[in-house]
Amino acid sequence: MAEHQPMPQASTQPTGATMYNGAPSISDRNSLSIGTDGPLLLHDVHLVDRLAHFNRESVPERRPHAKGAGAFGEFEVTGDVSKWTKADFLQPGKKTRTLNRFSTVAGEMGSPDTWRDVRGFSTRFYTEEGNFDMVGNNTPIFFVRDPMKFPMFIHSQKRLQSNGLRDNDMQWDFWTLNPESAHQVAYLMGDRGLPMSWRTMNGYSSHTYMWINAEGEKFWVKYHFLSDQGVHNFTNEEAETMAGKDADFHRRDLWQNIEAGNFPSWTLHVQVMPYEDAKAYNINPFDLTKIWPKSDYPRHEVGKLTLNENPANYFAEIEQAAFTPSNFVPGTGFSPDKMLLGRVFAYSDAHRYRIGPNYDQLPVNRPIVPVVTYKQDGPMTYYHNGHEPSYAPNSKGKPYSDYEGVVDDSWESDGEMVRQAYTLRENDDDWSQPHVLVREVFDDAQRDRLVETVSGAAPDLTDEVWGRVVWYWKNIDEEVGQRIEDEGNKLRAMGAESGAVGVSPKN
Repeated sequence: MAEHQPMPQASTQPTGATMYNGAPSISDRNSLSIGTDGPLLLHDVHLVDRLAHFNRESVPERRPHAKGAGAFGEFEVTGDVSKWTKADFLQPGKKTRTLNRFSTVAGEMGSPDTWRDVRGFSTRFYTEEGNFDMVGNNTPIFFVRDPMKFPMFIHSQKRLQSNGLRDNDMQWDFWTLNPESAHQVAYLMGDRGLPMSWRTMNGYSSHTYMWINAEGEKFWVKYHFLSDQGVHNFTNEEAETMAGKDADFHRRDLWQNIEAGNFPSWTLHVQVMPYEDAKAYNINPFDLTKIWPKSDYPRHEVGKLTLNENPANYFAEIEQAAFTPSNFVPGTGFSPDKMLLGRVFAYSDAHRYRIGPNYDQLPVNRPIVPVVTYKQDGPMTYYHNGHEPSYAPNSKGKPYSDYEGVVDDSWESDGEMVRQAYTLRENDDDWSQPHVLVREVFDDAQRDRLVETVSGAAPDLTDEVWGRVVWYWKNIDEEVGQRIEDEGNKLRAMGAESGAVGVSPKN
């Protein structure tokens, strides 16, 4: 691979930003953590304000993942992962009712299903220990590694404030100024950015999670739901045609196949990393922009997810479904993944805003086990305490938890409070993994389509952003980047003759 070129400088220097109270912003790039690899801190008011405001930016649909549909089903454990987790729903032979929701990220409720986009893949397990939600996508990585950037990333994929139109220049401006996005963008611009159906795409947790076994041993895991229907994708032309022919194609496809008894299924595998390995592995295993090579951590079969029941009412059972990674059960836990820790707060907060503070009392969200909490009142309270005390501790017989000490899903962390990206390790960089994807995973035909897709955006970009797009792709792969530059320049020259190059409005 060619030597990496220095990144062109943005025309505007990142100075002068403030927090919502007008005080200077220390960082709009990094969240506050204990050490570079430690947990995020709730008193990072800039991060909390940004995520809380972001969750309230639109009414009433979800901000990202607005367009989607889903179905109920069953998960049956077919493997034996009991040596890694004590979670009841993951024990051999166990069967658990599930709910799945699929979605696009950037589009609104009325947008076409077949636009090029990442697809959401969220699974709820109604376990006998409480609800467990795996909130993922059809790609094993993501665009950014710090939640401070997440609202700004979504803004760049939405619509311009000036004219309400989506804008290629805005998207590529953000991506090329954040090279950590390269791996995910390579996925998105490749064939997998246009899945033929939700049934024919994989689902991934993307994040790293924790498992804890009965002996208290801890492991790091990544979830991989592999489609039993195979992975099949549209071409640009097929997706564009279908967007005009049937904007709800993916929703219709899922519904009709389940209605006909053609139940789609996925086999769940996990990658398992021993707890101590994470400390010295050659990439940071909690960086959401990276995968774990299967040569180091192979997949292990867990079970089969089958969707066999359409919702009785779309609004009640899909639109009001409130998935959140904060729904975890004994034997599972979080990790130092900064994006995961940000989402643990942001998702449940978004639901409190979107469908109310008692969203967890709705039938589709309520666990199948009894719930004993000290939450009180709020709009749409259905389940209530009656005469029971609403405080703890109490002497009235209502149970409460009173544990002190180290929790079983903990990890050690020490260091100064910093705003900084993960500490770089031996093989930590933004270009190596997308290079492997483009050069070793994609075949010649897939690379041809990638070049066509990326270069096709060239006429919409300003000169500055187009220069960074070329730099970005040459750092991923020199040959592919050169082809993108050559093809893009031809299209820009044609556009210049008609006065249409770089005319995308700016924010």
